[in-house]
Parts: sequence; structure tokens; C-alpha cells
Amino acid sequence: MFQTLMPRTLVLKYLSYINNIFITLGVELMNSFKLPENFMFGTATASLQIEGGDKNNSWYRWAEQGHIKDNTHCIVANDHWNRVEEDIELMKKLNCRVYRMSLEWSRIEPEKGKFNSEAIEHYKWEIQKLIEAGINPLVTLHHFSNPLWMEDEGAWLNAEAVSYFERYTEYVVSKLGEHVCDWVTINEPNVYLLIGYVFGEWPPGKTSIKDYLKGAKNMIMAHIKSYNKIHEVRTKMGFRDTMVGVAFHLRVYDPKHGTALEKRLCKNTDHLTQEIFIQGMTEGKLVFPVGSGYPLGKGKYFDFFGINYYTRDIISFTLNPSQLFAKTEVKEDAPVNDLGWELYPEGLYRICKKYYDRFKQPIYITENGTCDSKDAFRTRYIYDHIQQVKRLIDEGVDVQRYYHWTLMDNFEWIEGLSARFGVVEVNFDTLERKIRKSGQFYAELCKHKAVTDEMIEKYL
Repeated sequence: MFQTLMPRTLVLKYLSYINNIFITLGVELMNSFKLPENFMFGTATASLQIEGGDKNNSWYRWAEQGHIKDNTHCIVANDHWNRVEEDIELMKKLNCRVYRMSLEWSRIEPEKGKFNSEAIEHYKWEIQKLIEAGINPLVTLHHFSNPLWMEDEGAWLNAEAVSYFERYTEYVVSKLGEHVCDWVTINEPNVYLLIGYVFGEWPPGKTSIKDYLKGAKNMIMAHIKSYNKIHEVRTKMGFRDTMVGVAFHLRVYDPKHGTALEKRLCKNTDHLTQEIFIQGMTEGKLVFPVGSGYPLGKGKYFDFFGINYYTRDIISFTLNPSQLFAKTEVKEDAPVNDLGWELYPEGLYRICKKYYDRFKQPIYITENGTCDSKDAFRTRYIYDHIQQVKRLIDEGVDVQRYYHWTLMDNFEWIEGLSARFGVVEVNFDTLERKIRKSGQFYAELCKHKAVTDEMIEKYL
């Protein structure tokens, strides 16, 4: 009756107004909602973080050198290399339709120019098992770790890395392209370079803006060449369904006091940490201070826009030149996760809306999740962020997939085994896996493509 008296848009505005009043009063309302039937839910992992058993990569050496905060190691991790079928069964229980995985370059090309057929056959077997389970793989070629031979040649500071990566890409796609149509070339190039080459906390432990920019240029060029190579190889195979992109780590930068200086610092930070990669890896344009022009030709070098979203930073001015005069901090009194990252669901909406309006290309949320060892707020985190996805879709933003980070607790880089992001809990002494309550909620969300009143009552 109410909707017959008022247009739908006014009804929604009225309900939003009422909801905001409750939020102001400290009462949070939760509503049921439904996503389109063709929307795809899944989980994401990285090979180094879960596989174990490989000593030929940069992170094994980094752990051996004692750089991991909790003194743990990646040599066993989740032992996924030997437990693929067990972990696929977990994905089936979670009702995943898609799964983002990565390949360990050091396994596939253990020596420069020499490929390991047993390793690539193992990955082919894993991919076939996923497909048999009704799970579509999205395969990432580079997720933070390098073969030691490449690391010792200067890694991504070596201009030859571009051709090395293209060669590796061609080999992998020639072997797996029959089964895999969806690819991520490089995961979070900004994070890899910032923490490894500016902050010095990840391998190779450097602190040089010059190196950061040099690595950025090489990674941009490597993506463009590999984007072209993936399409070339699969087109020769007779496929026309190839989808290639980058998993961009994107944050919201907001000024602390709203001053003109702080707004400028936000723009500068966004440009140096995000925009140089976005322009380079989507249209092939090098921008200051990485370079200029289109060295490999102006074009469109992405078929979907991949977004890894976790948090935002509040920016204020500092006299410290090593921080480029921009101090980053968490919003005062904001809720945070175990690592101190702000829980800011609206940021996912802001990021997706911004880049869809700009590019009008399908969006895959290639990572989104939170560190919560007690599983105290992960369920609500998922609900709040999927609610933003619903909001985006209702506004015409073409968000097609959501990959929760992560399937199971794993080796979380410099944090080691102590940072718990999984909807599946892992006992690292026994390697026993157990679906958390948040995982049970996520399984129902994946199954129904909806949050029902019953789910809210049961989990929230």
C-alpha cells in the first residue's frame, strides 16, 4: 500500500533517512537483500602463502633470514600442494563458484630458461579438479614472490624482467590455456614495490624511491606484454573468451582536517601509489615520475578491472620528507581489525564507483577480507561489504564477482602465521581445517546469492 502511494525512489530515500537516524542514535539496522543470480562468489589465495615445500623463492630466503614478525615460516604453510583435493572440498562446502589462485613461478621455472614439466602438470591437475567441482579458476601469474635466480639478477629492477615474465607467461598459457580463460598478470604491484623497495620490510629490503619507480615501469611493461601474449596464445588455440586484468590494491585517501594542503597530499599519494599503475596497466600510458607517453602503443590492456580493497588512510601534513610530507593514520575512534586497519565498508563502494564511472568495464573484487583471529567481527564485515556491492549493482555498476580474502588462514607475508584472514580456521600444528561461523555465513551467502532474514537472525 505504501509503495502504491509513493514512487520507489522516494520510498528508498525515506527508508535510508530513517536508517541514518537509527545509526546516529547508535542503533544499527540490518536488512535482507538479494544479488543477481549471475553474480559469482568465491575465495582467493596465493601459492606462496598456502602451498609449502618450495625453497627456491624470495620469501623462503626472507623467512630463513629471520624477517618474519612471529618467527614462523612459509616452508609448510598450509601444505596445500599435498592437500589440493581436501581444500577443494572446503570450497565446495562454501558453495564457491569461482576461485582465485596463483602459480609459483619458482616451481615452474626453477632455473633461468628451464621449465619444470612436473610442476605445470600439477597445476593443470589442480585446475581440472576445480573445474570438475564446478569452480571456475582465475589464475594469477605473479603474487609477490620471485624465483631466486630472478631475485639475484635484480628482480623487477632488471629491465630483462619484462622479457623473462613474458616468456614465463607464454609457457604457462600454452600449457594451461585450454582450461583457463580468466587471468591476473600481476597482483598488487604497488604493494610489492612499496613494502619491498621503499619501506624495506619485504624482500629485497630496500629503501629507495628511485628503485620503486624503476620497478613500477618494468612491471607496467611486463603486464602489457603479458596481456598481449595471453590473448595471442589463446586466440591461436581457438578461444575467444579470454579475460585478463590486474588485481589493483586500492585505498581511499581522505584528508584529516579537509584543508587544501591535505587534499593536495591525498592526490599526490593517490598518484604515486595507485594512479601510475592504473594508467600504465589499463591504457599503456607512462606518467610522471615513471615516464611519459605510450612506449608499447596506446591501447586497452585489461578486460576487467580487478580491485583488492581492505581499508582507507587518513592523510595529514608532516615535515618528514621520507613520507613525501604525507602522514597516514587511522581515523580517530574508528573500528579496526587485528592489524589496526580501519573497517570502512563504504570505501569499497567509493572505489568501485570511481573506476567504473571512469572505465565502464566489468569489476571483479579480487580480494576483500579482514584479519580477525577470534572470528568476532568477520561475519559483519562480510555483510557490510556485500551490502555495498548490492548498492553498487542497484546503481548500475557492473560488479560481477567477489573473491573473499581468504579461503583459509595462511602465511600472511611479514606477519607470518599469526594473522588470521580465513573463513576456514587452520591449526598450524596439525594442519586441521575447520570452517568458522563466518564461513558458514559466507557459504549461505554464496548459495542463496542473498542475505535473508533467517541469516541475519542466525549469524548477525
